[in-house]
Amino acid sequence: MITEITEKEYESLDHAAPKLIEFYSKTCGPCKMLSFVLKDIAKQKPEFPIYIIDFDENRDLKERLGVKGFPTMLFFKDGTEASRLEGLKQKPAIIKAIEAIA
Repeated sequence: MITEITEKEYESLDHAAPKLIEFYSKTCGPCKMLSFVLKDIAKQKPEFPIYIIDFDENRDLKERLGVKGFPTMLFFKDGTEASRLEGLKQKPAIIKAIEAIA
């Protein structure tokens, strides 16, 4: 399942649970292409939470997490960032990062 969240909602997440958080921009072409890949992954792995955060509307959070551009995917496990993928990535690379933390 893919859920769009804000900075406030990010703060209330269970940070111990594995998850993928993608920072995107509504005007970003690669972000739009990545959204199709993430939807496919969400169907394949419905138990794995995927959250998307608007880069432009959540500037404090993106700065705190060190996100410099978009799309950026952060993979969290046990409350810490386990890995990061920047730019448009193909499904196998994203699945590999998910399986490393799931």
